[in-house]
Amino acid sequence: MDQLSTRAKAPQRGAERRIYARLRAQIEDRTLAPGAALLSTRALAVELGVSRTTVTAVYEQLAAEGFITTAKGKTARVADGMNTLPPTLDKPLARHQEPPLSLYGQRVAALQSYSMATPGARIDFRYGAVDSRDFPALDWQRAYRTELLKRPDGEPAAEARLRSALQGYLRRARGLACDVEQIVIVQGSQQGVDLCARLLLDPGDAFVFEDPGYRMARYSFESVGAHALPIAVDEGGLDTGQLPNDERVRLAYVTPSHQFPMGSVLSVTRRLELLEWANEHHAWIIEDDYGGEFRYGQRPIDALRSIDANERVIYAGTVSKALTPRLRLGYLVLPHALVHVFNQAKRLSDRQSPRWEHSVLATLIDSGIYERHVRRLRRANERRRKALIEAIDRHLPGQAQLLGMAAGLHGVLLLPTLRAQAEPALQAAALEQGVGVYPLTPLFAESVPATGERPAALILGYAGLTVEAIEQGIGILAQVIRRYR
Repeated sequence: MDQLSTRAKAPQRGAERRIYARLRAQIEDRTLAPGAALLSTRALAVELGVSRTTVTAVYEQLAAEGFITTAKGKTARVADGMNTLPPTLDKPLARHQEPPLSLYGQRVAALQSYSMATPGARIDFRYGAVDSRDFPALDWQRAYRTELLKRPDGEPAAEARLRSALQGYLRRARGLACDVEQIVIVQGSQQGVDLCARLLLDPGDAFVFEDPGYRMARYSFESVGAHALPIAVDEGGLDTGQLPNDERVRLAYVTPSHQFPMGSVLSVTRRLELLEWANEHHAWIIEDDYGGEFRYGQRPIDALRSIDANERVIYAGTVSKALTPRLRLGYLVLPHALVHVFNQAKRLSDRQSPRWEHSVLATLIDSGIYERHVRRLRRANERRRKALIEAIDRHLPGQAQLLGMAAGLHGVLLLPTLRAQAEPALQAAALEQGVGVYPLTPLFAESVPATGERPAALILGYAGLTVEAIEQGIGILAQVIRRYR
C-alpha cells in the first residue's frame, strides 16, 4: 500500500502539516479510494520516521473533517462519502464556471480602480490625511479610561449620548438645529453616502454631481445603477444655473462649505437656488460637510442644512478631519421622513457600533474639550496653510496659482503653462524624489480631457505634514516642474 512514499526520516518541524496535506490530496484525487484502509498510526510513523503522536494528530484532524473514519481497535478507512467528492476539489474553478455576480456586483466590478496610495513618498501631500500628532491622545485616554470603569450601559445608550452631544455641537458650530432622533451615527461619512445611494436611488435614476467632485461618492451612486449629471463648479461653487429639469433626478450631492476638490464656497444666492430646485423636483440634497469646521480668517460658514425650510437636505458630517480617519465615526442629520428607513437599513448592514468610542466622543463634546481641540487644530492648520502659500510663492513665483485655500485642509496647485496630460508624469517624477502629489484630472467626470484646453493641476493636502516638510516638499516639486518644462 503506497500511501506515502518511503523516505528518510523527515524533520519533526512541519511534519504534521505535510503528512496531512499529502493524505488529504490522495483522498481527493482518488489515489485512496472510498473505504480504503489506512496504515496504523504506529506503522505509518515508523515508515515516515516521525513520532506516533504526529500521525495520530493527522488522523484525528482528517476524521474531524469527515475525510476518514476511525474507531478504537479498528482500522482507519477513507470515508464512504468521498465517492461524491469532485475530483478537482483542490483546483480553482475555470473562469466560465464562476458563479455570476449580481447586477450590483457587476457594476461595482466595472468601476475604474482608484487608489491614493503612494508607496515610497517621504513627504506626502495626500489630501484627507491628518497629522497623528494632532490627536488629543491624553484627553482621549482619560475619557476612555473613565468610560471603561463605568458600569456598561449598552450600545443604544452610548449612541443616544453621542447623538445628544452632537445635537448641541451642531447648533453651536454649524448653525444647524435638529431633533436628536434625526441624527444617525455611521461608520464614517462613506457609509452614510452608501446608505443614501441604496435607499434613495433606483437603476435608471439620475443624480446631480459637482464636476470635478468626490469620486468615491460618485461611485456609490453609480454602483446602484444611477447616472451622473455632472455640473461644473466655479469660484461660487456649483453652477446652479445648470441644474437640470429632468424627472429622473432624485438627488444632488454637494460640498458647499469647501467644494471638493476646488475649494470654492457655495454662495448664499446659489444655496437658495439649489434648495428651491430640490423642492420643486422633490429631490434630496446630500450636503457633505467634510471640512466645514476649518475656515481661516473668519468664522466657519453655517451649513446649507441650517436654511433648509422644507427638509430636503441630508447633512453628512465626520470627525475624521478633527480627530483621525481611523475612528470611522460619522453621522447623518436626516429629514424626519427618512429617519425610520435609514435606521432600519443601518441595522441591516451594521448592527454593532463602537460603544466605547461613542461614549468617549460624547464626553469630549459635552465637556468642551472637543471644541477647544478643534480651535487649537484650526490654528495649527492655519500655520501649515500659510507655509504652503509662502512656499509656492517662493519656489514657483509667477508659474503657479494656489486655489481653494480659504478653508479646508488642501489646495489645488494650478499650472497654467502645462496641460492636464502632464499630470501623471509630474506625479511619477515627484514620487521618484520622495514627494507624493495627486492629479486633479481623475476627479472630473471626463477623466481624460477631449482637448488640451484644461491646464495641469495637482491637489496638495497639508494637514498631515509639518511646516518644515511642506517647505522641503514644495522645493522638490518646483524642481520637478521646472525640469518637466
